Amino acid sequence: MRKSVSGVLNTLEHVGGFASAQELYQLMHRDGAKIGLTTVYRSLQTLVEEKLVDILRREDGEAIYRLCGESHHHHLVCKSCGKTVEIEGGAIEKWAKTIATENGFRDVGHTAELFGTCSNC
Repeated sequence: MRKSVSGVLNTLEHVGGFASAQELYQLMHRDGAKIGLTTVYRSLQTLVEEKLVDILRREDGEAIYRLCGESHHHHLVCKSCGKTVEIEGGAIEKWAKTIATENGFRDVGHTAELFGTCSNC
């Protein structure tokens, strides 16, 4: 694994939750890493492709990243505080497979994020 990719991965481990590329860049820069923002984005893309990192889009469209869980999952996200919970999506999986089959598609992937307001907000 390239040094820049492992540095981004280590920073995500330290954060312990979701962070944007800008936030990761600022943390790494503050800690003395000699890394550019473009390299942070490339490293994150590599980690997403390797399924080591989840990517989520906030309601404003900004991508945020977090170390990935072990299995395929979806997210429930609080619109107010950003709290994120990994959820199993059995019903979503079944629905996606049915829709794909009905429309003659195969090798279909998907992501699902549910937005709401958590009980603390």
